[in-house]
Amino acid sequence: MVLTDYIESFSDNILAITDSGDFVRYKEIEILAKQLSGIITEKVLVFDCASNTIGSLVGYLALQKLNAVPLMLSDNVDKDIFHSLVKIYEPNYLWIAQDKLSRYCENVESLLEYKDYCLVKLYNVNHDLNSDLALLLSTSGSTGSSKLVRLSYTNIVSNALSIAEYLDIKVTERPITSLPMYYSYGLSVINSHILKGATILLTNYSVVQMEFWRFFKEKEATSFAGVPYTYEMLAKIRFGKMNLPSLHTMTQAGGKLSKELVEFFAQISIDKGFRFFVMYGQTEATARMSYLPCDKVIEKPTSIGIAIPNGRFELRSETDELIREVGADGELCYSGPNVFMGYATSAQDLSLGDFSGGILKTGDIAHVDADGYYYITGRKSRFVKIYGNRIGLDNIEQILKSRIADCACTGNDNKVELYVTQHPDFDVIGYISEKVHLHPSVFALHVISEIPKSESGKILYAKL
Repeated sequence: MVLTDYIESFSDNILAITDSGDFVRYKEIEILAKQLSGIITEKVLVFDCASNTIGSLVGYLALQKLNAVPLMLSDNVDKDIFHSLVKIYEPNYLWIAQDKLSRYCENVESLLEYKDYCLVKLYNVNHDLNSDLALLLSTSGSTGSSKLVRLSYTNIVSNALSIAEYLDIKVTERPITSLPMYYSYGLSVINSHILKGATILLTNYSVVQMEFWRFFKEKEATSFAGVPYTYEMLAKIRFGKMNLPSLHTMTQAGGKLSKELVEFFAQISIDKGFRFFVMYGQTEATARMSYLPCDKVIEKPTSIGIAIPNGRFELRSETDELIREVGADGELCYSGPNVFMGYATSAQDLSLGDFSGGILKTGDIAHVDADGYYYITGRKSRFVKIYGNRIGLDNIEQILKSRIADCACTGNDNKVELYVTQHPDFDVIGYISEKVHLHPSVFALHVISEIPKSESGKILYAKL
């Protein structure tokens, strides 16, 4: 089933409210879909330059209803990246904010306008699109890599249903868009709430702007989602002092949050009476693979929790043998109906079927405790071997984050590079050396102006 098949009974519900006071009902999806059906008469590829606006949201859902295949991009995607993707995939149409059109296209006319968005014809190509293909997402978020994740209708719906189940999402929810819509986590928030007929609070303000919190309070937002960078910002702006009586759920994913910040927000959630969930996922799993129940966060603050409903974890050795021992490290493998169909690197790949078989080797190293809760200890590609010792760069980074919040770690088999954004008041190299039992000469410290991060807050290690 298509995502929009679940929302027909919610036609009179309010779908979204913007920070400018505009609102739209669910019935608008059907109205726009009918208008678009006069132009889009077959399964086509659409580049969707998304933002947290009504035109973007209703357009995305109308395209889903028409069985078109959107590639979700930022509405501020780099022009060179955009044109490179256009050249590779030759999209039939572009769904874009009207005021952004001239930035990316010349000598084109909109075929249809809705709110702040418009539909533009790009290529008259008959793509051989797989009948199950529903959505395309970049593997690298805002960087717009040509390597795309191919998601099916089953992937999207099953993951949205699982998320709605473990978060107990109800029709009365009002999630606020603290993440971009083109990002798998941000889109999963939208999908899982739309299934229940909830109301999305749309804003492009960031959490460090007063306008975001004014909108949050005025429209009584009930839930908030953030990546580690978001929660680092919340701690800096003294989130614990805010009075947000409507808030009852906070979720965190998109990378590992430090143990100290997990405990910090878990305690705030207890004091304020809302739920705080730590979650884990990948774009290749549509969004979510695990969650740490809110009543376990204080007890297991470094855990990613348990598999989502209808999903399953197991650990595999380097020789692909099943690891059953408690506390033993292995590659974390996930199976479930939300696992992607496979990758695409060209337009021809969009005709391919399901290559994954519902199984995803995450590339993350993890172990499980006696209660069945999983813990990420590093990435297969984020390990170096120094003096015969296998060292996890993620582990070093987390140790450093216990003393310096804004930092990062890269390296190779000869040297571990430590990056900070302020001159430390302690011996960083000596501290790390003692913690991981390696000679100080292994480490190099760099003080830089800022840690490069994507729009979703993930560290760009390649730039470092």
